[in-house]
Amino acid sequence: MKKIKVGAIGLGRLGYQHAENLAFKLPDAELIAICDANETKLNEVASAWGIPYAYTNYDDMIANKELDAVVITSPSHLHTVQIAKALEAGLHVFSEKPLGTSVEECKIAEEAVEKYPNLVFMLGFMRRYDPSYVYAKEKIKNGEIGKPILFRGYSQDPESCIAGAIAYAGHSGGQFIDMAVHDIDLARWFLESEPKSIFAIGGCYAHPEFGQFKDGDNVSALMQFENDSMAFIFAGRTAPHGYNVETEIIGTKGTLRIASVPEKNLVEILDEYGVRKECSQDFLERFGAAYVAEINEFIDCIKTGRKPEVTVYDGTKTTEIAYKCKEAFETNELIRL
Repeated sequence: MKKIKVGAIGLGRLGYQHAENLAFKLPDAELIAICDANETKLNEVASAWGIPYAYTNYDDMIANKELDAVVITSPSHLHTVQIAKALEAGLHVFSEKPLGTSVEECKIAEEAVEKYPNLVFMLGFMRRYDPSYVYAKEKIKNGEIGKPILFRGYSQDPESCIAGAIAYAGHSGGQFIDMAVHDIDLARWFLESEPKSIFAIGGCYAHPEFGQFKDGDNVSALMQFENDSMAFIFAGRTAPHGYNVETEIIGTKGTLRIASVPEKNLVEILDEYGVRKECSQDFLERFGAAYVAEINEFIDCIKTGRKPEVTVYDGTKTTEIAYKCKEAFETNELIRL
């Protein structure tokens, strides 16, 4: 079968990674078009990688009749409109999270996906494709920890990246929608239920700049789910040691912990500071394999005519829950869904 010809929009940190994976790491895909507002960077990448088409306008790119699919890694508030336009153009769509920056935006994407049922749509919740999380899910499905009763998820960005986080804060939607959606998605995935009540707290402990956006630099939420299981989620911007994502699922017969001690690799360093391990410094390093695996799943779904596990409705639900977390944080009140 022929290779799936893909166009990619967005050449920021993650967009560049997706484009590079498509160009060099996915044998069934061919990156033939890229799009970005930064024309200098756009042309540099197109020239270096031999990409035949380079666009500064998204509408021009999706009009390219050679394309089979698009990968969207543009600013979050553009996702739903670009999803709808690509589907209308007859293209399969992979979009990075969040699906939208409001529930109303997410409904636009839902309507577009429902209108074109023969096209593949997939949302980028890459942690579901990380080998450790896949392994943990199988353990749960096999009943090895009994009934899951508590999910605990920590997502922390390093303090060294705080300048970018502050610059992006105005249109990120806040910590819960920008960071905690991954943990919200994992909680729903592992507990196989939906939240029925949420209480959230946090604050600007080191960087008051987030306060102008009714956000914090460290926030947390406690949820009870419809099946009475529990979830505790923490999202922070000020980790001194590096990028830190850790997860725990407690069951009636056992517990699973994923990256409870953040590690860059299995190397131990023995030096004048003692015995230590290094940490990953960003999400691209920690989840590099997962980003390849999720796009590979998208391409395989197109080739085999099946639909991915992650749906547009997962995107709407996580956005809805994230905003309920934000509401609980802002009001300091228990929110019932």
